[in-house]
Amino acid sequence: MAEDTQSRTGSAGRFGARYGRVARKRVADIERDMNADHACPECGTDDVDRQGTGIWQCDSCGYKYAGGTYRPETPAGRTVKRSIRAALGEDEE
Repeated sequence: MAEDTQSRTGSAGRFGARYGRVARKRVADIERDMNADHACPECGTDDVDRQGTGIWQCDSCGYKYAGGTYRPETPAGRTVKRSIRAALGEDEE
């Protein structure tokens, strides 16, 4: 029987020797990040789960929102949010 690769490669151990080391590592990193604890933007608890592609929901308060495919908030989304806040802040002066 083959040795258990799950401990060494994480969730990508299910692929065995297929698809190459870099692709398996990338899949493992994405799945680790996707299944990590994420804070709810509404209530602040770490109960956010992925419901579907880009749909995230807090189990605690039921708040449902759109985010990234594998992360509730993407780096591009943070940049846009910052730009909007800056533009709105300049308009008030």
